[in-house]
Amino acid sequence: MMPLGPEFIKALDISTHQFGLLLSSYTFAAAIAGIFATYYVDRFERRQLLLSLYVCFIVATLACGLAPSYETLFIARAFAGAFGGILGSLVQTIVADSIPFERRGKALGTVMAAFSVSTVAGVPLSLFLAHHIPSLGWRAPFIFIALISTVILYLGYRNIPKISGHLDHIHEGSRMSQIVKILIAHQHIKAFIFMAFIMMTGFSVIPYIALYLTSNVGINNAYISLIYLCGGVATLMSSRFIGHMSDKYGKVKVFRVLAVVSLIPLLVTTNLLVTPLWIVLINSTAFFILVSGRMIPAMAMVSQVVENKIRGTFMSLIGSVQMLASGIATVLAGMVVTIGSDGRMEHYNWVGYGAASCGLLTIWLVGYVHSDPKKKLKEQL
Repeated sequence: MMPLGPEFIKALDISTHQFGLLLSSYTFAAAIAGIFATYYVDRFERRQLLLSLYVCFIVATLACGLAPSYETLFIARAFAGAFGGILGSLVQTIVADSIPFERRGKALGTVMAAFSVSTVAGVPLSLFLAHHIPSLGWRAPFIFIALISTVILYLGYRNIPKISGHLDHIHEGSRMSQIVKILIAHQHIKAFIFMAFIMMTGFSVIPYIALYLTSNVGINNAYISLIYLCGGVATLMSSRFIGHMSDKYGKVKVFRVLAVVSLIPLLVTTNLLVTPLWIVLINSTAFFILVSGRMIPAMAMVSQVVENKIRGTFMSLIGSVQMLASGIATVLAGMVVTIGSDGRMEHYNWVGYGAASCGLLTIWLVGYVHSDPKKKLKEQL
């Protein structure tokens, strides 16, 4: 939805703040759903749960494409976020269950590369469909996603193995008491805060990039797909490399390097004036590589905070924190930026300075999250 911002604002006759709320409906719903998921995510076989949630996600996405108004789109998008958010956490849980910590950076790099494939193919394709199927317009990408997801559901049903090792563990006490213990454990709180600031760094800026580039930087709307395409291809190639470097040189060191360097394209992005396309492409590609690259060592470290028996619950909570933080960041940024009488976006640089401040905090916080994977945490259940 982010690169389609100008189309949504025009077609639905909404403001930047309303567009921010539309984006946040997904993330806030995902945050709430992640909390509810803690009650059952570790009590079901992973494959069965993954496929069931995916069916619900497909239905919700199709509902987005059929929504007759802003309000109904908001609700349908929230349902898509509820199911999609849990799916994201569940995928990362499965990786952490299956791959040793020493190789987890590379494994998560592969998962991030898959997200990059969606950017390479999905974002430009969504723009193409919206622009070249006038009878559907912004609805076309949602309908296409629902159709292609049905094919992926079938492939997943045929190929994903049963994953049930976590069911062998005995959980003592009531489910609520288990969740509360996971939620308030000292090491876990550090991980929650760390992940929240990571998400706020990126998602205060990312949702408004397309709108800013077209309204302030002078980039033709037709080139927005090219910007996302270049960023997606570059991230596809860099994700596995970053994962390998994380395993080789240490997750903390690689994260800090990426977090520091990522501040450069972030601040450039939010302060760009009228600029040639080739300069925008270089900066935006660096932005996508570095900002998304931070997540690889970060998730590898966070996934090691807990043991296998409660990892699904913990990762659901982590997913909720991620979605809640990104939703808050999007809404706050939407309240800061405005569209002037000349059609230009104003105060986007303020958003960039706030995002950079959050990024600096993550460089400090990561030292409190990382722990020796060979040590058994006293706070484990």
